[in-house]
Order: sequence, then C-alpha cells, then structure tokens
Amino acid sequence: MADELKVKGPASYFPSIEKTYGHPVTHWFDILNKAGPLKHMELVNLLKTEHKLGHGHANALVAYHLKNQ
Repeated sequence: MADELKVKGPASYFPSIEKTYGHPVTHWFDILNKAGPLKHMELVNLLKTEHKLGHGHANALVAYHLKNQ
C-alpha cells in the first residue's frame, strides 16, 4: 500500500525543490508559463541560467510542466 501512495516521476523532486530554493513549485510553473512556447531544453536552460536551479530540478519542473499543459 505504501507504494501506491509514493509520488513517482518528476513530482518526486517537488519537496526538495521547494526546500532548496524557498519557493513553491507553482512559482516555477508561473515562470515557465510566462516563458512562452520554448522547447524542453530551452526551458531547462532558462531555469538554470536565470534562476540558478540545478539541472535535475529544472528538468523535473519542465517535464512535469510540459506533460500537464
């Protein structure tokens, strides 16, 4: 039953992202929404260069964002 409740995929990074960068994930999704129609790696690079996120965290946010648009 614990496996059924365990968060998997990109969302599993969300608690760490919020703790590390001090913003809720909705903050990052707002940034991605405002960035416009960029490709996956363009969005990842935006978060890395302009907001100093690590690659794994940026990639997780972008993957979740694009999947749920």
